Amino acid sequence: MTFKTMITAAVTATALTGAAFAESHAGTDNPMVGGAAMFPDMNIVENAVNSADHTTLVAAVKAAGLVDTLMSEGPFTVFAPTNAAFDRISDESLNALLQPAAKAQLTQILTCHVVAANAMSDAIAGMIADDGGTHPVQTVGGCTLQAKMDGSKITLTDENGREATVTIADVRQSNGVIHVIDRVLLPAQ
Repeated sequence: MTFKTMITAAVTATALTGAAFAESHAGTDNPMVGGAAMFPDMNIVENAVNSADHTTLVAAVKAAGLVDTLMSEGPFTVFAPTNAAFDRISDESLNALLQPAAKAQLTQILTCHVVAANAMSDAIAGMIADDGGTHPVQTVGGCTLQAKMDGSKITLTDENGREATVTIADVRQSNGVIHVIDRVLLPAQ
């Protein structure tokens, strides 16, 4: 069974449980992500497992052993790549990253998407403006991302020049915030 086959099965199961929560989500003012309600009183992992757009990220977080960390008190800001972002990585490379032998590398890649703070988009935009158009963002993985504005959207550039755009901002969590992005960011290579 390939990694993508396992992900498809997980998406089907998640869609069935996520639909039940959508109706009770209406009063939260939190954006829906991947067709699922995101509840501000649930933590990052509890919400992410319900997003059909983040099954690859959830599998990677599990493979890296980061579930307990992202369920802890935080606060965390997670720039969460979608499945489509992971699809830009070859199946061979992605499968290799998910092997136990690559756990340290996978952990570094994932933690380069995490900031040890609760940074809403208006705060990030303010820091970008205060810094003259570019704000360095230090991640828990040791990466420095460069945050900029592209019109009303925040973009993040990794140390290799790869740029991701925040497509859904300010998804509040009990232990921080998720900003959905359209590209996987990497540590310097």
